[in-house]
Amino acid sequence: MALGATIHRCELQVSDLDRSYYNTHTLTIAQHPSETDQRMMARLLAFALHADEGLSFTRGLSQEDEPDLWRMSADGRVIEWIETGQPDEKRLRKASAKSEQVTVLCYQPRAARVWWKQVAAKLERLDNLSVFLLPEDASEHLGDLASRNMSLQCTIQEDQIWLSDADHTLDFALDRLR
Repeated sequence: MALGATIHRCELQVSDLDRSYYNTHTLTIAQHPSETDQRMMARLLAFALHADEGLSFTRGLSQEDEPDLWRMSADGRVIEWIETGQPDEKRLRKASAKSEQVTVLCYQPRAARVWWKQVAAKLERLDNLSVFLLPEDASEHLGDLASRNMSLQCTIQEDQIWLSDADHTLDFALDRLR
């Protein structure tokens, strides 16, 4: 019998001073049985960084033709395609053709640097692709914030990010690879 997803609930308060976006989101996140807390929290962080009323989690790992998150237009076009980890370069090319903006948030710094060296030249012509790397210290502690019921605050100002719960605070800036 296959294992089912673990359901997490999160009240995420986002204060993005760079975009003048302030909102509280009540989210339900399905964690795939093979997904680590670190990856699930990277998806949640990606949501916070791109928070918008139209942004939503997809079926993710169980669906090959969907990203981790996306923002759709009213007419069904993909405005924003957001991946976490180190996606295959063919996947990113397809995503680039399907959406207006593609963003990758890498959360495993050592593996991501190797991955980026291998794919950077192949993705050079994708004008709508942005790639960010979570710093090692923040990446190591990201999973510490995971619980079945979360209340998180994310503040973004001048590209500095503070992500916290009642017991932990992460303070970091993303490295822009592209």
